[in-house]
Amino acid sequence: MRRPTLSNDFSWSKSRHEKFSECLRSYYFYYYGSWGGWVADAPRDVRELYVLKKLANRFSWAGSVVHECLKDVLLDWRAGRVVDPAAVEARVRKLMQDDFRHSRGKAYWTQKYRKQFTGLVEHEYAETLPDEAWKQNWETVRSALAWFFSSRWPDLAKSLKPEQWLEVDAGFDFAHFTLDGLKVFAIPDFVFVDSDGTPVVVDWKTGKSREGYDEQVLGYALYVSQRYRFPLEKVRASLVYLNEGKEQDVQVDMSAMASFRQHFETSVAKMRSLLKDPATNTPLDISAYPPSESLTPCTRCVFRRPCGREAALAAQPPAQSVA
Repeated sequence: MRRPTLSNDFSWSKSRHEKFSECLRSYYFYYYGSWGGWVADAPRDVRELYVLKKLANRFSWAGSVVHECLKDVLLDWRAGRVVDPAAVEARVRKLMQDDFRHSRGKAYWTQKYRKQFTGLVEHEYAETLPDEAWKQNWETVRSALAWFFSSRWPDLAKSLKPEQWLEVDAGFDFAHFTLDGLKVFAIPDFVFVDSDGTPVVVDWKTGKSREGYDEQVLGYALYVSQRYRFPLEKVRASLVYLNEGKEQDVQVDMSAMASFRQHFETSVAKMRSLLKDPATNTPLDISAYPPSESLTPCTRCVFRRPCGREAALAAQPPAQSVA
């Protein structure tokens, strides 16, 4: 059967909003300039943007590795399998070592690797980093997993009955809902129903708490309410900061949801204002998407070469080039 032709449809997500807010040029490259770069005969510049958009920085890599690991662990417990924390840590360490070697050799330009990881921006731009920086990255992963296994979450997960499990990081193909006729991606890390029949949305974090996370889990609450037909006010939401060892409940009420909706509507309106044809998601010329005035967002940006910022960043003192 012939696959349907892919179309670059407009959708919304927290990550899309953040890219738009941080740098319009990066946003354009990510959502428009790189489109079609997976095709074998794609133009060279489009192919370059597509490969670059798949790269991560070392911090987001550490976070994604932790999320992948916890997903596997939760699914094992859901299936009734025994999990050995020491074996999990050893497996993750080996995975990251393999990732590092693949990235350092820039094999991502010619070879397919694992779906969840392509390569690192630090290697692509030959950034000089001390070994200690990479060791610290591993320590972030190790300590997050160690806290998780010593927390209340293993006992809670293993106590759930089959009907209490709703989702474990379901992915883009499944985890989305419609708001004002627009597809909104919302992929909670863990969703279950507690003993009182209350749906609980959980989001793991490896970084420090910052503004914007509340709105992210409010979107998850909307998604769970819509997909599983729970009253919105019944949904509980929790941010779990693995490396800080703390949990933060997020209030899901009419006031919070009104704030989320206003944020969503404003964000969508700004994005659509830079489209030539909103119906087909056709962007204005790239000149309508200028690069950020500050170089700060560029320090972790994967598009610094096609954007023309690579030389400017290289000229900065090392202390300023790492965000």
